[in-house]
Amino acid sequence: MSQQALFKATESEAPVSVAQPVFANGKWIWEQHYPQGVSWHAPILQKPLFHIMDQAAEKYPDNIMVDFEGKTWTYADMAQMVNRVAEGLQKFGVTKGTKVGLFLPNSPYTFMFFFGVLKAGGTVVNYNPLYVERELAVQIDDSETDIMVTLDQKPLLAKMDAMLKTTRLKKVIVCPFAETLPFPKNLFYPFVNYKDLPTINWDSRHIPFIDVVDNDGAPIAVMVNAQEDVAVLQYTGGTTGIPKGAMLTHGNLYANMSQITTWVRDIQHGKDSVIGVLPLFHVFAMTVVMNMSIHCGLKILLHSKFDVTAVLEAIRKHRPTMFPAVPAVFNAIANAPDVGNYDFSSLRFCVTGGAPMALDVHRLFEEKTGSRALAEGYGLTEAAPGCTFNPSCGIKKPGSVGQPVPGCTVEIIDRTDCVTRLGIGEKGEVCISGPNVMKGYYRRTEATDEVIRNGRLHTGDVGYLDEQGYLHLVDRIKDLILVRGYNVYPRVVEEAIYMHPAVEECIVAGVPDAERGETVWAWVKPVAKAAGAQLTADGLREFLIDKLSPIEVPRKIILRENPLPKTAVGKLSRKDLLEQEGIKRG
Repeated sequence: MSQQALFKATESEAPVSVAQPVFANGKWIWEQHYPQGVSWHAPILQKPLFHIMDQAAEKYPDNIMVDFEGKTWTYADMAQMVNRVAEGLQKFGVTKGTKVGLFLPNSPYTFMFFFGVLKAGGTVVNYNPLYVERELAVQIDDSETDIMVTLDQKPLLAKMDAMLKTTRLKKVIVCPFAETLPFPKNLFYPFVNYKDLPTINWDSRHIPFIDVVDNDGAPIAVMVNAQEDVAVLQYTGGTTGIPKGAMLTHGNLYANMSQITTWVRDIQHGKDSVIGVLPLFHVFAMTVVMNMSIHCGLKILLHSKFDVTAVLEAIRKHRPTMFPAVPAVFNAIANAPDVGNYDFSSLRFCVTGGAPMALDVHRLFEEKTGSRALAEGYGLTEAAPGCTFNPSCGIKKPGSVGQPVPGCTVEIIDRTDCVTRLGIGEKGEVCISGPNVMKGYYRRTEATDEVIRNGRLHTGDVGYLDEQGYLHLVDRIKDLILVRGYNVYPRVVEEAIYMHPAVEECIVAGVPDAERGETVWAWVKPVAKAAGAQLTADGLREFLIDKLSPIEVPRKIILRENPLPKTAVGKLSRKDLLEQEGIKRG
């Protein structure tokens, strides 16, 4: 039974609180205050996800789809590459359900292989290029990834060579980065970056990109059940901090793309452009920067990474209309010394997500840029991810994450019984239902049953709905740390710290940071009589470099002589520690 069907079966049975209800007379409170021209009941389709590429290429063949470092691909160009990748992957054994990993920073190869894998019948597994070998090995084996796609850059390929030796990984497809650059950058690249270019042993396990695409671009058609077949395994710590693969079906991702497209009603299809600085392996960028933009025939101004000067120049030169990013990006722009020299009037919708946005950051961005386009949204990996947004045309409420997108239901549930639906203004757990909610966690039935109950996805976040149906988040149940929008799981960092023989106790927590959103701090008690040299913060940080990605390594390590605070049953207490330190998380 689908999530929508489960929800409809329980909707009328849900208890209603004594406060003014959010559902009355057959309507949700937000329906009465929706932006003009948008209907919460708009039809939300669920189709094979690769259809958006095929349809865009048919409708906008000569429009530029991607501009990367000055080199461009039209929709027709990219669709042809997708088909050639799909045929090539099929010849290398990709079939229905084969897991293909994308270990790629932002580049045009992401589009080619994302849709090529889906068209070949496979499932995409997104990997963060910053992951260290230990993290990669866990995800490869858990997801059953057999083929990985990466670039011919030494840091990336060195990790993949290690994975070929120690995990189930069978093949690595190596893509030449220089070919994504315009002339003459493509000629200079090997000379300027010779230190980062690996020496590749082209054996049966290392496949050059040309061997994949040397074909006619006629893949065998694969039958896809949009509501059941998994398009993407997107790894997340969920509410526990233990990485799990959220099974996002073709239907989940197509539906969420459709929900957001319907919500942002002033998009000019085939004409507008979007800045793509968010990493496409992140679920927010995957849906908003990639899927939605392609569906609407937009030009994607793709950046390999965020650089404030490059973004400001892109705004000056290309006059983009959309800009999805995390709060840290908008904060950096607002604090750029020459921000006043740029014209932001072309921007109609700047959406922020992935981390809470401080009101001061919102205010400063508007003050420095003169733009009133910035709007906060809310989502999570398990919901593909977009659930609520402030409207592009309508009332934007700073401090709120907006109203539910069409077809997505947001309920506030009493945390004491996990059943009772609360009324307007009452605080409880935010629960989501709709066609965008994941199928479940890959090979983790118990974990799935913990978060999807009675057709609702329990987010682990605390919030309330106001009288106009806007969602306000007031707390996070989970201890997830959000650094520039990236998930950092305290338990993962703590496990790495405990590998040091001189560590007795440690607690890791997120601390508010104006630039990064949050930053990682660690409190450590050394063993009473450590063998060898005395433990130092710098020494421990050096110890962690090859065990954690750069965003996970604690920015601050506090060594304590006394035991760390514990609960009545003897568990280390993160909550009590933060209270002792006078730290309040947003």
